[in-house]
Amino acid sequence: MANKLKVGVLGATGMVGQRFVSLLADHPWFEVSVVAASPSSAGKTYAAAVEGRWTLAGPVPAATARLTVVDASAIKQVADHCDFVFCAVDMDKAATAKLEEDYARAEVPVVSNNSAHRWTPDVPMMIPEINSEHAGVIEAQRRRLGTKRGFVAVKPNCSIQSYVPAIHPLRAFGPTKIAVCTYQAISGAGKTFESWPEMVDNVIPFIKGEEEKSEQEPLKIWGTLDGGKIVTATTPVITAQCLRVPVSDGHMAAVFVAFETRPSRDQILSAWKEFSGKPQQLKLPSAPTPFLTYFEDDTRPQTRLDRDAGDGQGISIGRLRPDAMFDWRFVALSHNTVRGAAGGAVLTAELLRSEEYLLAR
Repeated sequence: MANKLKVGVLGATGMVGQRFVSLLADHPWFEVSVVAASPSSAGKTYAAAVEGRWTLAGPVPAATARLTVVDASAIKQVADHCDFVFCAVDMDKAATAKLEEDYARAEVPVVSNNSAHRWTPDVPMMIPEINSEHAGVIEAQRRRLGTKRGFVAVKPNCSIQSYVPAIHPLRAFGPTKIAVCTYQAISGAGKTFESWPEMVDNVIPFIKGEEEKSEQEPLKIWGTLDGGKIVTATTPVITAQCLRVPVSDGHMAAVFVAFETRPSRDQILSAWKEFSGKPQQLKLPSAPTPFLTYFEDDTRPQTRLDRDAGDGQGISIGRLRPDAMFDWRFVALSHNTVRGAAGGAVLTAELLRSEEYLLAR
């Protein structure tokens, strides 16, 4: 792509915002042109704003380090310097929803990591390999907002990114019931072991709001477009428990599934091996190939060994075996701040760019 789109990152100083900055440093289609955060960071260089709180292994990208942080509420100032924005602000839900719509109404498309608009009926909530067709609802959203360019698109919760991609290729067999227990890294709470020492040698069996999101969001992803909105699916029934575990990055899920038509082991493995989504077909820059990887070794996937599969965008699966109460059980793993957060949003933006929903101003 000859001309890169100029990108703003809202909430750029937080953990997910830092991941956006890192992933976009050498992106072939996008370049960071503006970073925005809270008023306490505004006016500082990005390097100064994240000094002492940079959480990633590599250094702050040099080009972004020199940028001056803008107040995220200064919409015109941000809009003047970018074609669209990624949003990872740390605000309450109502304030986030208003901020994102205000950007959209100012003709700045928003690709969000936040949950504020996940249940807005005309806002696509996308795992690009699974429901790329939901981008079609954007035109209805633009009519509601009265915009030509502006819209909001979101990615789903990090807790579902491991098991929903594994279930999706099996939908031909009619999954009816899913029970899942997720074992979620501390970075999902925006924390490190240094900032959250209570998590060392500890498991906390509660993550506020996470189980509801894990049970409900897949149904919107598997929903259908109808009359300018996304109608959520009614099946399968999902029950979830979500635990915080002492791991830096990577969400593991233990999954149990019942089907209308019980597939064989070979049919399941074949479905996983053969599955390829639109990002792979389009060869988008961040699309992992393969999307799904199955391990025959019963000790895999392991969080530390396998969370970076496909540069953190791939899903790793293992331990497929019959279940006495359901039909089958397995485990699955995703990188929560890459596929589950910033990376999933970047891949969504790549898909939207390829379908010309994101264009230069």
